[in-house]
Amino acid sequence: MDPLSDVLSLMRPRSAISAGLDAGGEWAIRFPAHEGIKFNTVLRGACWVQVDGEPEPVRIEAGDCFLLTRGRPFLFTTDGTLPAIESATIYDRALDGIATCNGGGDFFLIGGRFFFEGDHAGLLFDALPAIVHIRDASNQAAVLRWSLEQLATELRAGSPGGVLMADHLAQIMLLQVLRLWLTTENAAHGGWLAALANPRMARAIGAMHADPARRWALATLAGIAGMSRTVFAVRFREVVGQTPHDYLTGWRMRLAADRLRRTRESIAGIGLSVGYESEAAFSAAFRRVTAFSPTQYRKHEGKQHNASRPTK
Repeated sequence: MDPLSDVLSLMRPRSAISAGLDAGGEWAIRFPAHEGIKFNTVLRGACWVQVDGEPEPVRIEAGDCFLLTRGRPFLFTTDGTLPAIESATIYDRALDGIATCNGGGDFFLIGGRFFFEGDHAGLLFDALPAIVHIRDASNQAAVLRWSLEQLATELRAGSPGGVLMADHLAQIMLLQVLRLWLTTENAAHGGWLAALANPRMARAIGAMHADPARRWALATLAGIAGMSRTVFAVRFREVVGQTPHDYLTGWRMRLAADRLRRTRESIAGIGLSVGYESEAAFSAAFRRVTAFSPTQYRKHEGKQHNASRPTK
């Protein structure tokens, strides 16, 4: 798989379609803090989005998609001077998945949320701004446009298998939005994710992901990128924000953490699979990155998993 697919697979995203919003006239709606990330797309009309802690609101219009990546409270409004109502006042009365404000008719938005297993979401979303905004996304990608139309249909129809269909559609949309974002100027400040938009950096990162256990020399990675050793080292750090060695170590530890959490494989075996010939060397590296020994991490994650399981 390619690096972005690797990361999304490791995060194991699952989606939950929350509701659509049908609004009319002038309005302002305040939303509370949320878990996961919010995905929204505007099918009709326009409004402003203001995320707490961000200096300026963002104008969103029909055809736009955006992700809210920080979990902070936010405001949707047509006029920043209006007093805001709390979202629960209309979403608690939603019919067929659609919340209505002021009778509806002028503005329509589909909203959803992504949740992620484990603790790997930061690997992707720490590299993104609080609002990932894609203008006129439905006209930029036929796949996204079809997904938007189909998701709107699933939300309204309640057809058999609709939950599974909506889940897969939402994941396609998440991937497509990230792809579109990588083509924008804003992606230049996106850390390792931005590096995927640079063919040379992407080749080096792809090689590390394809064979994380290999003893990657800087010169080898530079050769894959088609650059001199010195230029590659400098450029990689400029774009990704860390050295190739540190990036590789971090990726290895995330792979190891996933196996510790999801399997009963031996610690020595997991260490060997990510490039460490001795359990001691792997344990030292894992503790350096995570602040836990592999044994501590496995016990901690096991408790977290059991605590999150529903009771009968």
